[in-house]
Amino acid sequence: MSAIREKLKLLPDCPGVYIMLDKDGAVIYVGKARVLKNRVRQYFHSSEKPQKVRSMVENVADFSYIVAPTEVDALALENNLIKKYKPKYNILLKDDKTYPYIKVHTREEFPRISVTRRIRKDGKYFGPFMGGVRCKDVIDIAAKVYNIRTCAVAIGQKEKKPCLNYHLHRCLAPCAHLCTREEYAARVEKTLSFLSGNYEEAENILREKMARFAEAEEFELALEYRDKIEMLAKLGRKRITAMPRSVDADIWAYSSNGLYACASVLVTRRGMMQGERNFSLEEGAAEREESFLSFLIQYYSAHELPHEIILGEEMDDGLFRGYAAEKAGRNVEITRPKLGVKKELLDMARRNVKEYLEKSVSVIEHKNDMTKNACARLQKLLGLSRYPNRMECYDISNISGVDKVASMVVFTDGEADKTAYRRFRIRTVEGADDFASLKETLKRRLSKLGTAEEERFPKPQLVVIDGGKGQLSAVKEIFDELGISDIELISLAKREEEIFTLSSEKSVRLERRDYALQMLQRIRDEAHRFAITYFRSLHSKNNLASVLDEIGGIGKQKRVALMAKFGTIDKIMRASEEELASAEGIGRELAARIKRHFEEKL
Repeated sequence: MSAIREKLKLLPDCPGVYIMLDKDGAVIYVGKARVLKNRVRQYFHSSEKPQKVRSMVENVADFSYIVAPTEVDALALENNLIKKYKPKYNILLKDDKTYPYIKVHTREEFPRISVTRRIRKDGKYFGPFMGGVRCKDVIDIAAKVYNIRTCAVAIGQKEKKPCLNYHLHRCLAPCAHLCTREEYAARVEKTLSFLSGNYEEAENILREKMARFAEAEEFELALEYRDKIEMLAKLGRKRITAMPRSVDADIWAYSSNGLYACASVLVTRRGMMQGERNFSLEEGAAEREESFLSFLIQYYSAHELPHEIILGEEMDDGLFRGYAAEKAGRNVEITRPKLGVKKELLDMARRNVKEYLEKSVSVIEHKNDMTKNACARLQKLLGLSRYPNRMECYDISNISGVDKVASMVVFTDGEADKTAYRRFRIRTVEGADDFASLKETLKRRLSKLGTAEEERFPKPQLVVIDGGKGQLSAVKEIFDELGISDIELISLAKREEEIFTLSSEKSVRLERRDYALQMLQRIRDEAHRFAITYFRSLHSKNNLASVLDEIGGIGKQKRVALMAKFGTIDKIMRASEEELASAEGIGRELAARIKRHFEEKL
């Protein structure tokens, strides 16, 4: 602590980001400050602090900081570092799934319409679509009613042959010069009006077509148009009667019980309710206002900023406006309504978030038992020197040495971190030698430690091997050869689910319902799944003959029959015995042999 006190004296009185580290050098908290000197010193004063803050400070062994030109820059940097390190004591938005939008490519000479999840300044966007109605269905109506194109074919001087969409009356075929620029532009304007919420004309056209098909006794087509009319009615019901069509707003509510928190957002665009999202969170080691602001920054780093944010929470509005201006290049209005339809929407969001928190507490606690608490329990049970924040597990997949691949699966705080998964194609090993393949994989992966690439491939605290004591000892030889002594190594034997460590000759056996064991099973099974998925993607039908030749009783005719039935080796591998037996000339006995062969090899 004396070293920390000395560093506190050197803190500058300017904006920046501070990074708290534990005894292992792991980042456990990231925060931003208007004045670094004042903010960081507060943590180490003897004043009364919330439990989360006390717990974080007790685990701080060191800290670092980065000076920023302005507090807005510090806010953006804080967000980037939180995403990078996923610190234990920060409030984290783990579900950053983006929503689909409809994009009209207005910069093109003959604008097309498409679905996208990325917002740029190169067209007009409509959405987000958050459930109930799919972008694809709305685009289908626009194509059928206004004949706007949906393809990305380049349109130039050379005349092209009109495609099927033209003959189905879904496109005016500007690529074939079958319409003028003015005629097409008029259709684009009508499409933009339709996407803005003016559905009357589109509905009338759909009704006319439905009646025409019904009169011609083409009832399937008539039913198709009836479904599209019903979808327009569903879109119309999203209209908020008292809300002006010019309003683009997100309505936020936030609720906390001191340990867990939830956030809820109602999304309105052009006066229409697009949908709602709820988020379960763990409270971070920061004041409520700072936590909420940090959460919003994480959310809007992946989503479109509306023109207005409606909320009841207090936060640093000026700081958020500064961030929004830099990100979106325009002002974002922040309002806390007292009356009217906006207040009613805010009350709705508040009711939603309180109800969601009540329902989510047990879910969050159960999730923590299966993830963070399982990691802590594993550390205690196995006598690991460090909390296994980052765990890596490897698996090899091949059939008789063909298309050898390896997978690396990563769990962070007991949860699958799919952005960190890696796949390896084995380069140097001849034949089906799984240990040699694993050795190559580990050498390639661990060789990145201590290099510039360690930024992308951080050092794990724990490596999990699928196997028993023999496999563990063999992998330990690789670690010794590479001079690695600061990464824990364990193995999990599949039959009895025994855990082997380097510190004891005896295995550790946990009850099947133990969350620590279940976490190890999840990472092992995920590594196996990921390896097989990669193997199957590489194992094209060109390898069909060599793979099936290993199974007695399969000649050229039966290979052709299997390929005619399933199309790819991947589908043959995944087929059931019944499905295999239904292929011409295969039969039940041979189907059982094929199925058994692939199960043994994979």
